[in-house]
Amino acid sequence: MTAAPPVWPLTAGGTLARRNPTVKLALLFVVSLVLVFIFDPVTPAALYLVALAAIGSSTRLAVKTMALGHVPFLAFGLGILVVNALSRPGRVLWEAGPLRVTVEGLSVGGSLALRTLVIGVLAIGFIVSTDGVALMGSLHQHARLGSRITYAVLAGYRMLQEMPREWQTIRQAHAVRAPLRPDGSLPGGLSAHGRAAYTLLVVSVRKGERMAQSLEARGLGLTPRTVWRKVPLLRADWLMAGAVILVLGGIAYLSHVLGFLEGYGALR
Repeated sequence: MTAAPPVWPLTAGGTLARRNPTVKLALLFVVSLVLVFIFDPVTPAALYLVALAAIGSSTRLAVKTMALGHVPFLAFGLGILVVNALSRPGRVLWEAGPLRVTVEGLSVGGSLALRTLVIGVLAIGFIVSTDGVALMGSLHQHARLGSRITYAVLAGYRMLQEMPREWQTIRQAHAVRAPLRPDGSLPGGLSAHGRAAYTLLVVSVRKGERMAQSLEARGLGLTPRTVWRKVPLLRADWLMAGAVILVLGGIAYLSHVLGFLEGYGALR
């Protein structure tokens, strides 16, 4: 009697971490696709508040970490808002010399900026609640991603995980021969880091070549293949998908009924 194959322990990190990675990635894609056709600021603002509350309650993410994760999206969104407010024609709201802010520019720019925040908070939730290895295993198992791509990405992911340790080893090896500073610390100039970066590149290329040969020797790409450690696709995953689609459609419909929803017509 053979033992049942093990499954990924998707239990840590809050409720969202227990959901199937493929389903979460598909939902992120669907929400992003729907937002492409929305150009009013009210609808993405409502979606952002709902997404922020959902991500905050379903993950064990600290408020400070969530705020730091927002920084690049806030910066990008602010840039989009400023460019559209100053460059898009329409009714002038404020003018000072060559600078002119229009109502249409603020509306479209605000919509695009809030769209960035919605995608950003969903991406943060996906990243903090998804194990990289489980993601690739799930894509291979449920999305029929080819084994060559799956195991190649997994190999690259493993190499990225080992890079900090490799960097530390290289810097320590260089310190054996390099003169230390008066305070005993390693030289930290641009040339020292450049030599370490070049060494890390060479080591990574050689390691990648050996890993590729090892994968080919083990029959990478041969079919059919079986999966030993499966990623479960549960009823709760389908319920989550249905809830997200329902909330997305409900907010869009309510925005349409209230007269806020705008599509590509807002760009004219």
